[in-house]
Amino acid sequence: MTTASATSVDPARPVPSDADDGGGVLGPRHRALTLGIVSVVLLLAFEATAVNTAMPVAARQLHGLGLYAFAFSGYFTSTLFAMVLSGEWCDRRGPMLPLFAGIGIFGAGLVVAGTAAGMWIFVGGRAVQGLGGGLVIVALYVVVGRAFPERLRPAVFAAFSSAWVLPSIIGPVVSGAVTQHLGWRWVFLSVPALVVLPLAVMGPALRRSEREQAAAAPQAGPRGALDRRRIGLAAMAAFGAGLLQYAGQRMDLIGLLPAFAGAGLLVPAVVRLLPTGTLRAARGLPTLILLRGVAAGAFFAAEAFIPLMMVTVRHLSPTLAGLTLTSGGLSWALGSWLQGRPGAERHREGLIRLGFVLTAVAIAGAALVLIPAVPTWTAAVAWAVGGIGMGLSIASISVLMLKLSAPEAAGANSASLQMSDALGNVLLVGLAGVLFSALGGGAVAAAAAGPSGSGARGAFAVIFLVMTAVALLGALLAGRVRPRT
Repeated sequence: MTTASATSVDPARPVPSDADDGGGVLGPRHRALTLGIVSVVLLLAFEATAVNTAMPVAARQLHGLGLYAFAFSGYFTSTLFAMVLSGEWCDRRGPMLPLFAGIGIFGAGLVVAGTAAGMWIFVGGRAVQGLGGGLVIVALYVVVGRAFPERLRPAVFAAFSSAWVLPSIIGPVVSGAVTQHLGWRWVFLSVPALVVLPLAVMGPALRRSEREQAAAAPQAGPRGALDRRRIGLAAMAAFGAGLLQYAGQRMDLIGLLPAFAGAGLLVPAVVRLLPTGTLRAARGLPTLILLRGVAAGAFFAAEAFIPLMMVTVRHLSPTLAGLTLTSGGLSWALGSWLQGRPGAERHREGLIRLGFVLTAVAIAGAALVLIPAVPTWTAAVAWAVGGIGMGLSIASISVLMLKLSAPEAAGANSASLQMSDALGNVLLVGLAGVLFSALGGGAVAAAAAGPSGSGARGAFAVIFLVMTAVALLGALLAGRVRPRT
């Protein structure tokens, strides 16, 4: 599962009050818009569950298991640029154009990946998907920030997570069956057909919302040109992250050159794009921004390798391997629903810490499947625990971020939150790929010579151990999310 988010609240535009909540997210005022948002998330969720199931087969048939992690991190690398661009675009022109453009680009990337003749072209298609996904998810959160009062936002975030339930149940089954009987390419080529649903549902509701805001604040129009400096910094960050990933794949002395160049581009750009104090976990908002990247990176880096582990080490079919992750999607919705209960507001810090602890337990539990005597369903149980943890922590971080943001800073802070999410995925999924290649995981997984797949066990074990430690670090930092009074 992929997750992403950024919210922009224009200070010149009217922000809905809690008293004018229209009867809830499914009340007459917000029903159409809520359903439109959920339909877009549904598209992203179907894509994510289908790709996770088909990816091991695609990488093996394209002879690119050494680039397996790159197919995931390449997606998040391009989102680093797209999210900043989308935030600027939404702030000045509204969310409709970046939302629809992002959906179209996302579909185009699926076509490129589905028709790829080699692994590098496949990775390129995933990067195109990332451009579209970055535009889409930021625009969605802009809609939430503008159209929903603060009291309803936890319920909207819970609806985001609920949209993963159906794809989590049927996505792996459908994707696995298609992969086995028709080929993995049809998984990628069939998902773009789902673009029609969000366009049909979201379009009218979004246009109506934009007209209402324009009528309520006619003086709030386009606010000048895009901030080229921020867009340039985002391009630097994305290009630097790409160089670091390329260096990690080379694993030789020549790779030191792109590694140093990538770090030289990435670090200064990130420091300028994220709030001051983020990298040192300063109290309050900076720690929230940092924790978003820690949570997403640890969870999704481990998740990316679970289907591959189940296929190569435990010799499950692609369908059964993908179903291992289904429990996480279902329980993520449960965790997000729990944090949206009225009494949860008093315990945001505790919910975030608990979420990280559950995520660490889940990653360590999934690693137990590397022991031959442990049944394979253990991974599904562990991932259910992790889903609850992510639902608690991710949604609580988003809610608390909005609460700590002044209206005139909500857009920049929310874009930083989503950028941290993508950066955490890029760095930690990339690190997992480097560890996998360095420990010979790609070669032994491709061969899968022995009946137990013992050669790859060490590589998988190291990845899960590192990500467990990262999640525990997040639990330690959770005490710093409240600013000093």
